[in-house]
Amino acid sequence: MDFREGLTFDDVLLVPKRSPIVSRSQTDLRTKLSRNISLNIPLISANMDTVTESHMAIALAREGGIGIIHRFMTIEDQVDEVLKVKRSESVVIEQPYTVKANTTVAELYKHMAEYGVSGLLVEDGGKLAGIITRRDITFEKNMKRKVSELMTRQVITAKAGTTIEQAKEILHKHRIEKLPLVDDKGRIAGLITSKDILKMDEYPHAAKDRKGRLLVGAAVGVKGDYLERTEALLEAGADTIVVDIAHGHSENALNTVHMIKKAFPSCDLIAGNVATGDGARDLIKAGVDAVKVGVGSGSICITRVVTGSGVPQLTAVIDAVKAAKEFDIPVISDGGIRTSGDLTKALAAGASSAMIGSMFGGTDESPGKTLVKNGKKYKMYRGMASYMASLGRKYRQEGPEVVDSDDLNDYVPEGVEAMVPYKGSVVEIVRQLAGGLRSGLSYCGAKSIPEMQRNAEFVRITGAGFIESQPHDVDVM
Repeated sequence: MDFREGLTFDDVLLVPKRSPIVSRSQTDLRTKLSRNISLNIPLISANMDTVTESHMAIALAREGGIGIIHRFMTIEDQVDEVLKVKRSESVVIEQPYTVKANTTVAELYKHMAEYGVSGLLVEDGGKLAGIITRRDITFEKNMKRKVSELMTRQVITAKAGTTIEQAKEILHKHRIEKLPLVDDKGRIAGLITSKDILKMDEYPHAAKDRKGRLLVGAAVGVKGDYLERTEALLEAGADTIVVDIAHGHSENALNTVHMIKKAFPSCDLIAGNVATGDGARDLIKAGVDAVKVGVGSGSICITRVVTGSGVPQLTAVIDAVKAAKEFDIPVISDGGIRTSGDLTKALAAGASSAMIGSMFGGTDESPGKTLVKNGKKYKMYRGMASYMASLGRKYRQEGPEVVDSDDLNDYVPEGVEAMVPYKGSVVEIVRQLAGGLRSGLSYCGAKSIPEMQRNAEFVRITGAGFIESQPHDVDVM
């Protein structure tokens, strides 16, 4: 039997090249997420229940990347997470949140908290009846009072189709923060807010769709309600659907991709995970627009330990990219990224973007509460094939009586649960990764990711070379 050598990020270094780069600001991190979607930075937050919900997706998209909302919730809840991202900022909010005139103050507070907004349009039969903001109810003690008693009735409006520049003039002239758009019959047609306009200036590199809304993806499984879930997510505005399965080179995954593409031909579809050129090629032939690569490379994944299967991540990416190039389909490197150097190597090997899990876990934007242990803050981080995650899925899908009757030895986890240190905002991590990548491009003599991929030259290093690469012979402060 012939044994092929497999390498991962710590096994290699990129050879420095003559560089025309004077400043890192000259580099361009734009890349392809999939066949049809572009990003301004090559970073994706993993579709894990301890990593990505709407808060993470919003933060990533504002920086130029994209978040993939995990699937371990009801369809309605996942749709709601997608809508939160889409409504977080926009050129024009096409379907603004509204309340009825007979809504009570108590109900209004609940809606504001749920939607994360400070003001709501009041509608009556689809027509604009007024507007109610937090300042209208700040000192209101009677929680049973109706919105109709407190709302502003004389609302400054604009016609549907109003441009941003026109909206700026109206907002400034009347010193208002919200500008409802109405049609000729007075029906609500949209909303423009000063907050969203300011965000356009604050986050100039945000990844947005054609309507000016932040990009967001959502994951689906390969069993049960995946078609129903896909339809609901696409209707909510999800820009891409990710078929989420540990072993993407399987009939389950290939059939799911085929069925989704058949039902929704225009759906931008990503699938994985695979670790070989054949796996990438078969997914592409089934209809995907991007291939996710990585089996067993994640920090909390024990697939290689449990099953003995996997391919070191750098080799897996190189093999998948070679196959995907035949079809001009982007490859996503998923797993094993611990530093900006790892990110640079993954992209230099041909990946168009990288999915990040553990580095983004433990941040303010990741789901879950902060815990304190021995005076230090932590957050939960777990693999989606871990014991508790698998048991939780079984419980939600089949009910407690089924789980209770099952032999717990039937569950063979391929992931673990862990506590990761609290890290603050994910924005700082994203900017550190992007900054390191820009430096990596300059060392490769490249101004863009595609140019780096053309220029890249890897050299294999020994264990001594790896030690030499780390801080050594000093006491690190």
